[in-house]
Amino acid sequence: MFQAVIRLFLIVTCSVTGYFIARKYQFPLSLIGIISGLLIALFVIQVEQAIRKLSLKVIFGGVIGTVVGLLIAFLFAYGLKFIPAWEKQEVVPLELIYLLLALSLGYLGLVLGSKKGEEFQLPSVSQSKGQMKGGGDYKILDTSVIIDGRIKDICDTGFMEGCLIVPRFVLEELQLIADSSDSMKRSRGRRGLDILNKIQKSTDIKIDIVDQDFPKLKGVDAKLVALSKKRNAKLITNDYNLNKVAELQGIKILNVNELANALKPVVLPGEVITVKIIKEGKETGQGVAYLEDGTMVVVDNANKLLGKNAQVIVTSVLQTTAGRMIFSNLKKIEPEQRIAGQNL
Repeated sequence: MFQAVIRLFLIVTCSVTGYFIARKYQFPLSLIGIISGLLIALFVIQVEQAIRKLSLKVIFGGVIGTVVGLLIAFLFAYGLKFIPAWEKQEVVPLELIYLLLALSLGYLGLVLGSKKGEEFQLPSVSQSKGQMKGGGDYKILDTSVIIDGRIKDICDTGFMEGCLIVPRFVLEELQLIADSSDSMKRSRGRRGLDILNKIQKSTDIKIDIVDQDFPKLKGVDAKLVALSKKRNAKLITNDYNLNKVAELQGIKILNVNELANALKPVVLPGEVITVKIIKEGKETGQGVAYLEDGTMVVVDNANKLLGKNAQVIVTSVLQTTAGRMIFSNLKKIEPEQRIAGQNL
């Protein structure tokens, strides 16, 4: 409401000012002044709306670049005064040259300054003290890792530091999932939004919503890779394909699945563990159990022990992209197998 009042006041002020300027210089139609003032006011409003979508670093870089460009243009034009042949011939007025230099170098400085301004790391008041001392440590969140939810548990443990960046296009994808007609997708999208809200309330982690977009790129994954390269940030994801594509382009990846696998207890062949047989395996006679961390344990000749605890001996451990699998035998038949192997 307040912005609408300010914009209305700007339009009225510019229109009235244009009317009086046109009247002062005795234009045939004072309506021209009103229209000119109205167009200027609308132009200023459009510029204001465009600037609001830009980050502070982009605006700051654009201002600095423009000032530097105008300063270089002034130095060039000022140096031309010391050329004797120029003063005698006066082929081109110095004012016109300065105007051309100011327009060209000022525009060049604005574009370069706004592009390079994103590389500057500005300290934030809401960042933790450790981050302000050590500089920016930016990490970009993927949609999959937000929906997964384990990122909040990692933040709560204190192992995650720095600033977590959530692009606007990721938020839009989350909102699209949350508004889906599919109940499963809808619950996943709402879960992701709730996870972001809980992380944002944490005092140690700062969530930065950035409006930077890449309209020429299609797909959220391509935009995430481009944003990570532009901000020199790490990418947190659970997406296997995005992981590989980003690594090929030199982006540092933080994969929550890899972190979870690294934190699982190490089980070596020959160790004895106690598990509960939950269901039958794919092969004949196999039983399947799970450790507390979710690791699947395949036990040979254990299909008759469904719902019971059993001591098993680990024979091998297989690491896959989906996680880790442990293959084992029942402890009571291990000596028989060992004797059979010796006879062979």
